[in-house]
Amino acid sequence: MTPFEPPTYRVAVRAGIIAFAAMMVLALASVSARRAGPVPGEINDTAQTSTGADAKSAAGSAKEVRGATPYIELKNEPAPKLIVDPPLPDLLAQGVVWIQWRAENVHILPVFGKGALSASPRIGHLHVHVDDLPWWWADPSNVNTIDLAGMPPGPHKILIELVDANHEVFPGQSKMVTFTVAKGAPRSHGH
Repeated sequence: MTPFEPPTYRVAVRAGIIAFAAMMVLALASVSARRAGPVPGEINDTAQTSTGADAKSAAGSAKEVRGATPYIELKNEPAPKLIVDPPLPDLLAQGVVWIQWRAENVHILPVFGKGALSASPRIGHLHVHVDDLPWWWADPSNVNTIDLAGMPPGPHKILIELVDANHEVFPGQSKMVTFTVAKGAPRSHGH
């Protein structure tokens, strides 16, 4: 697909559902917040943002939660880290595998090649291997969930690797996830 082609129907529907769900969550949170009244330290449409020492008492600074700004070169970056959860059980019996993941100290981006190795903050992506098949795919999407459908019944393993822009695995950042799809699982796309 080129940048000028329209997204597929499946992608458009999924994006619409996600956008609708996000709007509903925000609307419900807004209604709930108005009923409960203002929360100390929370920003609302009548509150002012903090510029003083009380900013440190917040639940976590933007830098703590989101990581370093991309505008400043980082010296002595901490090592990248890959965290992978077990598959979500919701549709596993139907052969649909959702594996949530997150990466620390590396930005997941669709940037590849030796020249990108000197970027700071560092960038990378995932390599995903299914069972012992000879092929794998690169996932630079940062969606946070690997989504497989139509997995046949039986035991399976997924190897997830956090790699740099030149496809080299960051040391110690490979995770193996094993699971079993129950016999009788339909082979159709369950979502």
